[in-house]
Amino acid sequence: MTVEQLRLARQTRPFKPFDICLADGQRIPVPHPDFLFAPPEAFRTFVVYRNPEAYQIVDLLLVTTLDFDERRRPSGNGRRRRK
Repeated sequence: MTVEQLRLARQTRPFKPFDICLADGQRIPVPHPDFLFAPPEAFRTFVVYRNPEAYQIVDLLLVTTLDFDERRRPSGNGRRRRK
């Protein structure tokens, strides 16, 4: 994964929410482009905000994929969406 691929996913219009999948199996949801920040000079790290008080700094070397599959993402009530 490169920072350019991550920026492209963030800049896609209309924006499509996605999960950042890490090597340890963790999934970090990105529901809106404002939740993701990659400084212009950054090549290996980026920040994902969970709410105004919580954020996570992620090393790109740990990212395996970006998952755009809405069926794998739980809805707001904790139940999976059906299509």
